[in-house]
Amino acid sequence: MAKLKTHRGAAKRFKVTGTGKVTRSKANKSHILTGKPAKRMRKLRKRTTVRDVDQKNIKRLLPYG
Repeated sequence: MAKLKTHRGAAKRFKVTGTGKVTRSKANKSHILTGKPAKRMRKLRKRTTVRDVDQKNIKRLLPYG
């Protein structure tokens, strides 16, 4: 059987944890930052887990993750 190719776009956006969950970075942190409070920016720093309904599809894109 041939090797499976990793979806490079997904590989840059998602990481798989040791327990098998998929994590992602939060949105709204790239530009127009002056109008956003510091508290909101601190919360946007942390990574969060992807919802259960989407995890199966993302894991298919990351076969060796």
